[in-house]
Amino acid sequence: MLVLALASVETFADTRQWPVAKASAWYARQGWLVGSNYVPMDAINQLEMWQADTWNPAQIDKELGWAESIGMNTMRVFLHDKLWEQDAEGFRKRIDEFLTIAARHKIRPLLVFFDSCWNPDPKLGPQHPPIPGVHNSGWVQSPGAAGLADTANYPKLRVYVQGVMRAFAGDDRILGWDLWNEPDNTLGGAGENSPEARTKFALVSALLPQVFAWAREADPSQPITSGLWHNDDWSASRLNAIEKLQVEQSDFITFHVYDWPEVFERKIKQLEAYGRPMVVTEYLARGAGSTFDTALPIAVKYHVGMINWGFVVGKTQTQFPWDSWQRPYTGSPPLVWHHDILHADGKPYRQAEVDQIRALTTAANRKK
Repeated sequence: MLVLALASVETFADTRQWPVAKASAWYARQGWLVGSNYVPMDAINQLEMWQADTWNPAQIDKELGWAESIGMNTMRVFLHDKLWEQDAEGFRKRIDEFLTIAARHKIRPLLVFFDSCWNPDPKLGPQHPPIPGVHNSGWVQSPGAAGLADTANYPKLRVYVQGVMRAFAGDDRILGWDLWNEPDNTLGGAGENSPEARTKFALVSALLPQVFAWAREADPSQPITSGLWHNDDWSASRLNAIEKLQVEQSDFITFHVYDWPEVFERKIKQLEAYGRPMVVTEYLARGAGSTFDTALPIAVKYHVGMINWGFVVGKTQTQFPWDSWQRPYTGSPPLVWHHDILHADGKPYRQAEVDQIRALTTAANRKK
């Protein structure tokens, strides 16, 4: 299966990555990009955020107002293929409404199509309540294990990607398109070296190049990307098949780093070799050494965009650390918040963080 997957990478390798000059010119127009991965506090996952019965534009408007007030200018927002399957026209209208709200607050989102993290069996309709004390207990994968394994489902996935893209291909309210979050992540499934994980890697290796090709066929005016997220060395000779495709097809480089500042700076220096603009699309794990205090000054130095995980504490419960999957925080709270910036009422978890974000974004974008 892996041989077939690698062959598929070659088959779709002729899609048109933006020239470096075009990507750099686009990035120069943005100013310094700073934001969060965004789910409103009353949604446990992508489905609950977007489905008609739980769609809450008033809550989104309030929370994006808070984001604007601290200087944020982007948000990374997850879509889901089942939302398109359920109600394509309604989903389009809600995306448009979200973009209108975001533009009101001077925020241009990065929209994410697929995600390999957490529950591999997504279901439409009412979502279960949060599991007490557990980090991100309701997040769902897209397309999910069944949708990924069923190649007969791929034409539907193509219609989803191209339907959304073509509806907004020339829309300046959108910053860009993130095609697949952590494609080979086995979180919520088997261990990294299990037969199930190897099968998933092979399936994603075959499908991700097709997703890039579908996106190019839709011909959006906005850039596309898929982010590097694990492994210690992202130099060209060390990339696995999926990472190689991500680097060779992304118009701008995106990556995740939940680690100490010296690791963050080392990653930046590795990725500078590719000559493309860089945006961190996930960081902030206070207990693991990834903080605003240490990461943001490095990002300013190298002009790397920064999108942390989590904005407002809510049903995702990502203030709880990853170890809550094994040991739920049902008694005493964690010593420090893991992700997130604000309480549900908009009050900062730590005022100094909010002050730093506001000061750095104001200074950086004054120079633009």
